[in-house]
Amino acid sequence: MNQKELNIFAARIRKAALRAMRNAGAGHVGGSMSMADLMAVLYGDVMKIDPKNPKWEERDWLVISKGHCGPAVYGALALRGYFDESELDTVNQGGTRLPSHCDMNLTPGIDMSTGSLGQGMSTAIGAAWGSRYQGRDNYTYLVLGDGETNEGQVWEGALFAAQQKLDHLIAFIDYNKKQLDGYTADICDIGDVRQKFEDFGWDARECDGHDVEAVKTAIEKAKAVSGKPHVVVLNTVKGKDCSFAEGVLYNHHMKFKPEDYQAAQEALDAKIEQTEKEDSSCIR
Repeated sequence: MNQKELNIFAARIRKAALRAMRNAGAGHVGGSMSMADLMAVLYGDVMKIDPKNPKWEERDWLVISKGHCGPAVYGALALRGYFDESELDTVNQGGTRLPSHCDMNLTPGIDMSTGSLGQGMSTAIGAAWGSRYQGRDNYTYLVLGDGETNEGQVWEGALFAAQQKLDHLIAFIDYNKKQLDGYTADICDIGDVRQKFEDFGWDARECDGHDVEAVKTAIEKAKAVSGKPHVVVLNTVKGKDCSFAEGVLYNHHMKFKPEDYQAAQEALDAKIEQTEKEDSSCIR
C-alpha cells in the first residue's frame, strides 16, 4: 500500500477497533487508537503473512505484548480477511474467538497469547531465537507499551536479545506518554527510552508513530543493521483520532455511550473521505 492507502487503512482499523468495543460500551480505547497506524503499516505493507494460512511457517510473527489493545489487532486482522468483520461484534462475549486479550489458541492470526505485561518481550525473543535456530529468514515484531517498560522483565529480555544478536527481532514502543492511571513521567519515569535500549546494546531509533511513511522508513533502516535487535520508539497520542478519547486524561480504559461511538465513526468516515480526495501525485 502507498501512503494514502495506509492512512485510509489506519482509519478503518480505528473504526473496526471501536466496533469491537461497541457492544460492551467500554474498552481499552486509548492504546488501541495510538497503535492503529503501526498496525496499518505492518499488516498493510511490511509483514510477510497469508490470511488464508495463518499458521504458514515462513510468516513473520507479531507479538502484541500490550495484549489489552487486542481490538486494534482484531480490526486489522478482520480487514485483511483472517475472519469476517461481523466477528468484531463478539469481542469478549461468551463463546467468542476474540477475547479482550490476545489468545493464540482462539483467534486466527494471533501468534502469541499476551496481556501479562512484560512477558511479550520474553516470548518474542523465544520466537525470534526459534526461527533463527530453524533456519528461517522471517522477522518477529513486538509491540510494547511505554508504561509496560516499567517491568523488569522487559530489560532482562533486552539484555538477552542483545547478547544473542537477534537482528530479526524488531520491537516498537507505543510511546503515548500515558499508562493506566496517569502520565508515565509521573508514575515511574522511563526517561529517554530510546537511549536506554541503545545502552542495552540495541539498534535504536524513534519517529512519529502516526506518520506511516516515517514508520516504514524506520523499519527499513532497522533491517539494514545486522548483529543487533532493533527498537523503534513511536511518538504517539493516546486515543488518536477518536473524537471522545483523544485529549482526555483517563483514556486507557473508557466507557462510552452509543452517541459517542456514532460521533467517532462519523469523524473517521470524514477523515477517510478527505484522504481519498487527496492528490495521489502529492503522496510520497
